[in-house]
Amino acid sequence: MVRPQFPDYGAFLFWPQEGHAWIHVDDVVRVRELIPSDRVFRREAFDGTFYRLRYGSMVIRLRPCLWQPVQGEGFEIGDQVETVGVGMVRDLFVARITEIRYDRRRQRTHYQLTRADQVVPGRFVADDLRLLSGRTVLRKQWAESRHPGRQ
Repeated sequence: MVRPQFPDYGAFLFWPQEGHAWIHVDDVVRVRELIPSDRVFRREAFDGTFYRLRYGSMVIRLRPCLWQPVQGEGFEIGDQVETVGVGMVRDLFVARITEIRYDRRRQRTHYQLTRADQVVPGRFVADDLRLLSGRTVLRKQWAESRHPGRQ
């Protein structure tokens, strides 16, 4: 079996196997709530029997099974992002990613955002978003280049 590079991403658009033997005994109830769906899971590790997958704070363990691979775009649930304005069409705002979903028909990943505990209407794609955590690194590098040796 060829092992994937971790992390990798995918969705379980259909129930992948008959029965529950492919699910860790302690995770059956949680898996039945999450799969099948268009949620994009992050596969993080393999212990020799089960893969560990994460969707936000939820972790499930599954034996190797069929899923729809999805290209990772550098965003995770919980990330703070800024929307990218498009002329006068879209306001810039800061929000948190609360859902990552895969659109099978368009073969694209969509992000649901929450701002001030309210779900932002509409679906966003990676081109609409800028990860904020990386901005502090850029600012620090810029400041160091302008003032070497200064804290």
